[in-house]
Amino acid sequence: MPHHVAVLALDGVLPLDLGIPARVFNEACTTDGTRLYSVSTFSLGGRPVRTHEDFQILVDHDEDLLQTADTVVIATLEPSEDLLATGTQPDDLAAVLDRIRPQTRIVSLCTSAFLLAAAGLLNGLRATTHWALCDRFARLFPDVEVDPNVLLVDNGRILTSAGGAAGIDTCLHLVRLDHGATVAAAAARRCVAAPWREGGQAQFIEHLVPQDTDRSTSATRQWALERLAEPITLEDMARQAHMSVRTFTRRFRSETGISPLKWLAQRRLAHARLLLESTDLTIARIATACGFGDPVALRKQFHTYVGLSPVAYRRAHNAPDPAIPAGVVRAAAG
Repeated sequence: MPHHVAVLALDGVLPLDLGIPARVFNEACTTDGTRLYSVSTFSLGGRPVRTHEDFQILVDHDEDLLQTADTVVIATLEPSEDLLATGTQPDDLAAVLDRIRPQTRIVSLCTSAFLLAAAGLLNGLRATTHWALCDRFARLFPDVEVDPNVLLVDNGRILTSAGGAAGIDTCLHLVRLDHGATVAAAAARRCVAAPWREGGQAQFIEHLVPQDTDRSTSATRQWALERLAEPITLEDMARQAHMSVRTFTRRFRSETGISPLKWLAQRRLAHARLLLESTDLTIARIATACGFGDPVALRKQFHTYVGLSPVAYRRAHNAPDPAIPAGVVRAAAG
């Protein structure tokens, strides 16, 4: 049976964000085109929903949908003045959240994290929301550890995401967790979206686009991606960009939100995850191919950032077909 995703639409919902879960999850398919998720939208009482824009939408389902939901996504809703003043939400919404089954995964998009916090679901957990309201969020919910500098926070059962496109990143993150990088990359390609942005990547508060495109570090990032197996230093990257190390580091951080070496480590780890999921290369060969040098360094990175050993990660994700020759990467669907 497909994994059932139920999307909650409330009055004031942002239409773009409401459509993100269905757009992403419906593109996650097996190689024969079978969808891996079913996505349904519901509202309180199944009533029509007035969006944040100048139109309403009709919804086919009510909260009874929660009886079969494997994942519940609360689409972006700007917090009301009452919620911002008191940290509480209407009784009817609280009753709906109480009906979510204990084993059901819960995801908030952007500022709908305020609703989860008001319900006490984020107490003692790390969370994020749109950067512009993170300070307000922290003051209102002191029992929640707020991180304004990430795209998403995954606590296992409960996930929170930052604004706008971070909702796409979060849905793709879930596809990757459920079905591996190959399926997620194919879904991203169909959505014409970036297949993977590190959840710890900054929300790009300062500069979304470099002000001087001739001095961007993007060409150097592409150069590094093509040489992940090689020992690349900060000096190598700065030299490739024709900048001093200091200037390169400052400009790189302003464009990506993280340091060059942290970015490089993330890209190497992402490539290692893909190879573990889609090939039968040995751990030693993957470590070499991704620039870690030896399996010990690769295992350390996995334990630190993934929480599993490379071998355990491979078992938990899509194992390669034994009929596929060693070292051959399976083609993604689509």
